[in-house]
This record gives sequence, C-alpha cells and structure tokens, in this order.
Amino acid sequence: MSKRNVLIMGAAGRDFHNFNVFFRNNENYNVVAFTATQIPNIDGRVYPAELAGPLYPNGIKIYEEKDLVKLIHELNVHEVVFSYSDVPFEYVMTKASIVIAAGVSFRLLGAEETMIKSSKPIIAVLAVRTGCGKSQTSRKVVKLLQQAGKKVVAIRHPMPYGDLVKQKVQRFASLDDLKKHNCTIEEIEEYEPHIARGGVIYAGVDYEAILREAEKEADIILWDGGNNDFSFYKPDLTITVVDPHRPGHELRYYPGNTSLRLADVVIVNKVDSATKEGIETVHKNVKEVNPKAIVIDANSPLTVYNPELIKGKRVLVVEDGPTLTHGEMKYGAGTVAAQRLGAKEIVDPRPFTVASIAETYKKYPDIGILLPAMGYGEKQIKDLEETINNTKCDSVIIGTPIDLGRILKINKPHTRVMYELDEIGSVTLETILKQKGLL
Repeated sequence: MSKRNVLIMGAAGRDFHNFNVFFRNNENYNVVAFTATQIPNIDGRVYPAELAGPLYPNGIKIYEEKDLVKLIHELNVHEVVFSYSDVPFEYVMTKASIVIAAGVSFRLLGAEETMIKSSKPIIAVLAVRTGCGKSQTSRKVVKLLQQAGKKVVAIRHPMPYGDLVKQKVQRFASLDDLKKHNCTIEEIEEYEPHIARGGVIYAGVDYEAILREAEKEADIILWDGGNNDFSFYKPDLTITVVDPHRPGHELRYYPGNTSLRLADVVIVNKVDSATKEGIETVHKNVKEVNPKAIVIDANSPLTVYNPELIKGKRVLVVEDGPTLTHGEMKYGAGTVAAQRLGAKEIVDPRPFTVASIAETYKKYPDIGILLPAMGYGEKQIKDLEETINNTKCDSVIIGTPIDLGRILKINKPHTRVMYELDEIGSVTLETILKQKGLL
C-alpha cells in the first residue's frame, strides 16, 4: 500500500503537535508540507529534520496558507489535516469545501489520537474562545495546589516563533529565562505570571519530551491551554472557561465547542461585568451541550494601580493582542477600568500606528479604538512602542497580563490593570480539587 501524502494546515502550534504524535513515525503517511496562518512571519520556514525524525531527513517546508490549492496539486496531496484553533464553524467548513473541491480529503484529528498520557496527574485548563480567562483560572488552580504543599509544574500550549530546534523543550523558572529564550510579548504574558508566583512553566515544540522533563519535578502538572484548543495531554480533570460577554460563541467556534464537551467543570467567568441575558444564554448552552459538567459562576475583579491616571483623563487602552484579534473581543480589563473609573475619553490610536501595527488593524478592522499588544518578535515590539509613544493622550492603561512598561520605553504616564478569578457560591475550584483527591 502506497503512502498517503498529507498537508497539515496550522499556525505553529497544534500542527506541529499533531505531526509529532500522529505522523512523525507513521509509515503509512508522508507529510509533504505545513501551511501557516494567524501568526506573522512563520511561513517560508522549515520544520527541521532534527524534530521531524528519520522519515524526514530534509525537514518539512512551511508555506503560506493562501497557496493551499496550488500546493495540493503541485505536491500530489491526498489528505489535508486542519490543525489550528479559535475559528468559527463556518470558517472550518469553508476550508473543508476548498480542499474537497480540490479533489482530496479533509480531516480533523481526534482528542484520543493526539493526547499523550502522563505518569503524573494532569489538570487541563481550557476555554471556548481566546480571552475567556484561562490564565487567571490557571493561576487560581496553581495557588490552591501550592498552598496544599504540591509541587506544580505548568505546561503551556506552544508558541514557537523562533528557532524550533532550540525551542524543542523550554523551561522557565526565572525572569532571566525569558531573556535567555528571547521570548515575545505573547510568550511573556503567559509565562511570567507563573514565574512571579514561584512556579515553573514549560513550553516548546516536542510535547512528549516536554512532558517527560516536567514529570521529573512535578507532583501535579497543569496544562495551561492556548486559544480554545483542547489538551495535548490526557487529563484527570478538565476545566473549561466560557465568556458571557460573547454568548453563543461556545456553540459556534472550533475547537472551543470540543473543549466545552470535554469539560468536567465549566467556569462562567466575568459575571460581574456581563449582562444578565449573556449569563443566562451561556448557562442554557452549557447545560444543553454538557449537562454532566459542574458549572461555577465567577467574577473577574480588577486591581488598578494609580487610578488617578484614569479619572478625567484622555487614555490610550492597550489590551491583550490575541484577545482582540482572532479572539474578536471588543474590550478587555483596561476598557472596563477606563469606564468604571471615569476616563474622559478612550483615545483612538489608529491615526498614530506604524508598520506592523497598522497592518494588524487592516487585517482585523473590527478592533476599533483599542490597541492590541502585538509583539511577535523584536520588530513588532518596537512598532508597538512607537505607536504608543506617537498617540496623543494623557496616560496609558495597560490591560495585558504583564507590565508592558518593563518591556517598552513608554514616554507618558501609564498604569496597569490586573484581574483574578473569584468564584461565587459554595462550589469552588478548591472543593472540586478536594473531591478529585488532587488537594
């Protein structure tokens, strides 16, 4: 039987993982290409031979997704595997239609086919969309476990935008490690909060190798998910976060709907700033899709540093980049703080944008007057800094998980907004962890 030629559609994350665990040593398939989207500057590269294994001595080329149909014909593709996240169902089926019309099969790999088993207990924190509050939920879980004397190691969904061989297995236990690995803003936003609380977090490219290293020092492993993807590891407990600010999205986005169906526990986050209708809709949808899940409502209380920099001021609001772009959120913690504390005006940064930041607004025109903290590399970080410094405002509100003022040289007063998870009612993450024997 001849091998089937496979093309994997991805965005430098789930695609590499699917290859590693399902295709890398599989003699029945020949992966001829990856395509890339969502993340800048990842096409035109090669998934290296050192990671691809002995069946791929020349590595595997990464192309732009816009060339998909051309590649199907030129590379004699038999099967296309869709392997990225946080996209509407219509988007996935449109890609499927394009592939099928080109004459080949379209495939989604299943959870059991791609989850790696661990020798240690795994808690997975997922979401139905980017920006629901996975990070604050993960922080709460880690805090509870650490207070119980457990050695917790977090493993983060991949963000390998640099040298893939060097990024095979990355361990972060100090702020110096962030510099050592030349982390982007997106990476720092996810890693630093764990480090700041005395934790260890792993990431990289080869997630079986990462898991085996983490197992050496962990009592419990936390899978800190990315976008709305499901876990790379077989979990003992799955916690999925939903967002009543985007009611209905839990039913219509891939693979967030899968993440909801896999949940043992569903956190309905941000109820303190959502509408009654939004909360009711999310509850109804969760009950229909996953009636066995334990549902917990939670607030997302804000802590604002230097609130005097907001009240009565013309402010520039900087929010988490992925949340505003493919996450499609119209506001974040910085916006809520501006409204609650009486900012005079939220200043539109679009007239002041430069280079890649201006391109981001062209690609995502619905972002509006908020500034996404884009930082996929040194050049884009500089573009973000220049855009902030160009913007005519009184002060800057930083609504991202990290202090951008530590990374950027901001030429005007700036303040941070922090947010945590605060469950409502008697059923909490603590009581569930105890019931599961994890505390």
